Amino acid sequence: MIILLWIGITQSLFAAILMFTKKENSLPDKILSGLLTLLAIEFTTCLVDYQLFSIPLLSSSFLLLNPALYIYIRSLTQGDFSLRYIQLLHLLPFVGFEIYAYISKEPLALDNYFVRDEQFIYRIIFGAANLISWSIYNPLSLILVHRHRMNLRNEQSHIEKNDKLGWVLFITIFYVVYCLLAILSASLVFFGSHPLTSHFFNYSVLLVMILIMSAYGQRQQKVPVTLLKKRTAVSYQNSLLSDENKQNIAEQLIHYTEQNKLWLNLDLNMDALSTALKVPKYQLTEVLNTQLGRNFFQFINQYRVEAVKEMLANPTINYSIEAIGYECGFASKSAFYTVFKQMTRQTPTEYRQKTAPKSK
Repeated sequence: MIILLWIGITQSLFAAILMFTKKENSLPDKILSGLLTLLAIEFTTCLVDYQLFSIPLLSSSFLLLNPALYIYIRSLTQGDFSLRYIQLLHLLPFVGFEIYAYISKEPLALDNYFVRDEQFIYRIIFGAANLISWSIYNPLSLILVHRHRMNLRNEQSHIEKNDKLGWVLFITIFYVVYCLLAILSASLVFFGSHPLTSHFFNYSVLLVMILIMSAYGQRQQKVPVTLLKKRTAVSYQNSLLSDENKQNIAEQLIHYTEQNKLWLNLDLNMDALSTALKVPKYQLTEVLNTQLGRNFFQFINQYRVEAVKEMLANPTINYSIEAIGYECGFASKSAFYTVFKQMTRQTPTEYRQKTAPKSK
């Protein structure tokens, strides 16, 4: 356990320094650097527990990681996010319980957790605080990442190419699963498992998370501001656009798209289209959703699918199926097959076989 803690301390500090000195250091990079520094402190306090008391005290890394990860994800997914001192209140439960653990010297003894002694109320409050933290911050983190990925469909014609937060979604899901397993491992203590086994598991997984954040945080690119703006539920009932204006914009959008074959442009996004048409982006989004019944991603990829279908049905074209997908504007094989299957309910191979001319 001591070796594990030393590795956690050194890895956290090393990664924090790398993040802080990263070229083109952004606010999310600084927040991640601070998060890794706090994790180094958490590993250090646990090491001190073992050195002074030969057993860890009753404190929780979850009260640190839950809000810290949530704040980091907010900084990545919300363009108007700024770090304020008041947000440090998210860390107040962690600091409070950490301080009290040293004052009371309450050991990590989950097998005696519900024994009615003088620290019984403290342990109940401590457990409740962890459950509340898990149930609030974890869902909020998942919602932020999911909402960002959904917003890509209103901004970009290629999801895979522009989704820079795939690793964040992975680590968030990984962390949620870890929390569930931690609850399970703590519960097993009441059936005879040693509490330090659960403690070793928690810090081992925490070290894995540090390694993941170190590796991917270094490669995290700045997410475009247009994708980061905080979204609110949009209601078009009080729209300032008349039905006639919506129809005109829709016709203009369709005409410009077909005339210039925009689906062949791999870098096409809503900003470029808005500039070209001289129509505000929010109006284009409204017209797409209300008049055409689809988002930007669906609108452009419908043209790509139709182009693919035309080429697949043409017996004079001998391109491979993958080559046809690239020829029609898809950026990757996986995106091509996924979108085609969603829109036609069959794979490109099945469509080619179905439309192939039958030999006499």
